[in-house]
Amino acid sequence: MTKISGLISIARKAGYVVIGQDNLSAHKQKLYLLLMCKSAGNSLVREMRHISNERQIPLLEVEELGKLIGIDNCKALGVKNKAFSDNIIKIIKEGE
Repeated sequence: MTKISGLISIARKAGYVVIGQDNLSAHKQKLYLLLMCKSAGNSLVREMRHISNERQIPLLEVEELGKLIGIDNCKALGVKNKAFSDNIIKIIKEGE
């Protein structure tokens, strides 16, 4: 998961990441990818699936998302850049 961590870190510094359920719900601009921690609670899972279906955004689950991005207890994030999103999806699907 170090490749994903590096990509998300760069995307964060560039301002291409939206972190947290409330911020994702309120974000009205285009998102290209939603990431959710596998240990997320039922209400977060429902909300993320709703956002994914409503806006037609891919939703992927990852292990320990908070540790991956360096923010304790982070369970959800969105990526606002297509290139970063495509690379993250590719890495997750390949299983790194």
